[in-house]
Amino acid sequence: MGEQPKSYAPTDGLSYDPEDPQYWEPSALRKEVERVFDICHGCRLCFKYCESFPTLFAAIDGKHDGDPRALTEAETAGVMDACFQCKLCEVNCPYSPRDKHAFVVDFPRLVARYKAQRARKKGVPVRDRLLGDPDSLARAARLGGPLTNRLNRTAAHRVFLEKTLGVHREKQLPPFAFRTFESLAEGAALLRGPPGGEAVLFQTCYVQNNEPAIGMDTVEVFKANGVDLRCARDLGCCGMPAWESGDLAELRRRAQRNLEVLAPFVDAGAKVVALSPTCGMMMRREYPTLVAPGDRPRAQKLAAAVRDPSEYLLSIAGQPRFNRALKTWPAKIAYHAPCHLRAQAIGLAGRDLLRRLGAGEISTVTECCGHDGTYAMKVETFEAARRVGRKAFAGMADAEADTWVSDCPLAAMQIEQHAGQKPLHPMSLLARAYRGESFRPPHEE
Repeated sequence: MGEQPKSYAPTDGLSYDPEDPQYWEPSALRKEVERVFDICHGCRLCFKYCESFPTLFAAIDGKHDGDPRALTEAETAGVMDACFQCKLCEVNCPYSPRDKHAFVVDFPRLVARYKAQRARKKGVPVRDRLLGDPDSLARAARLGGPLTNRLNRTAAHRVFLEKTLGVHREKQLPPFAFRTFESLAEGAALLRGPPGGEAVLFQTCYVQNNEPAIGMDTVEVFKANGVDLRCARDLGCCGMPAWESGDLAELRRRAQRNLEVLAPFVDAGAKVVALSPTCGMMMRREYPTLVAPGDRPRAQKLAAAVRDPSEYLLSIAGQPRFNRALKTWPAKIAYHAPCHLRAQAIGLAGRDLLRRLGAGEISTVTECCGHDGTYAMKVETFEAARRVGRKAFAGMADAEADTWVSDCPLAAMQIEQHAGQKPLHPMSLLARAYRGESFRPPHEE
């Protein structure tokens, strides 16, 4: 008999549910790694998205004569560690569960499974534990007062951070706010009353600790549109920074905390407005299959209730309360579409909302900025993140727009560092426009 034709169908090792014993079985994972690597090697559609695929193709072609089963453990780890979960390969893969294809290829979840097994076997490194807990880092930073932000701009301290934590000395770090969003919301009497309303804000750990003004701008914009938007106490990080390193226990702890706060609002009929595409994606697409079994019914209800803020406002665009009375407007906008917004398959809601409200010329940039959680912060991946983001940086600059916009605050920081101008969150742009603030550069006023 001749050689049997190769099958790309899932092996008996396929599993993306941590409650399935197969998920934790190394030999089962290896079968799926070899199968998916073989499919990706033959397809190559995703060669441009990150370092994982060029690394994979170079190893298979240059060292192993086209055989993905010959990769060493070190070579496999190199492919996996180059993935920063932008999800663009899954968005564009023709063989994905999203498209109900029989091959059931989900490269980002395969990487997450690999890292979860490694974390269970070897533990989570101290650096990844620290970066995976942004709320605790922020609390410690606030104890230092204004000195913290000054130190983060001091060369000697940055060298110290690089040597001790592996945070690249050139990486622009966000300033820490000394009044959190929750503190500002408390002062504005936004935390009173029982769960309910039309929507509740998931401000994200970044807005909570670094740029609370984005949260307050969102509250202002929703109020201008007649939306009963509530705020809640004791929300925390969505868990994505911990899950980046495979720390399932920490992800589940954080998810459970957020579910306890948000579930009463969801049960009362409220939508959950997430101010970061990453957090929205986590709650929409990852919580239902990653949280502990007892939390899954609540996680599924939460997932169905999650909305991007622009997506929510677009949903009321046909109602009389939709507020088109903006007092000022940018002459031209460059809009960056975050990867994790695209991963939610809701379109480019921020851009579309601006268009619906009367924006003139908008240039759209859909390239990845390369930040993706903590990837751009680390010594070993800082340069790779910059390389990945080059097309995004060039696209924003080439638009020659007076105002830049991105739905993702981390993308905004990455673009500011490498392209020289910081994009506004769509809610901050709209808040300024409703207030009548100028969008002209200071030297033109």
